[in-house]
Amino acid sequence: MKIVIHEEKCCGAGQCVLVAPEAFDQRDEDGVVVLLDAAPADDQLETVRNAAAVCPAAAIEVEA
Repeated sequence: MKIVIHEEKCCGAGQCVLVAPEAFDQRDEDGVVVLLDAAPADDQLETVRNAAAVCPAAAIEVEA
């Protein structure tokens, strides 16, 4: 799995962090998403995909 973050799209809503806190965080200064784990375990695939799906700005792209 490959995760791509489009920082310029991120609106800082934080939904990704709520859904997958092991994979995502937010910068303190502006709330933009931070990728914590570029290669999460296979058992986290569904959680990471769900986090990408709930992103209101479509700033997270998950490639299998």
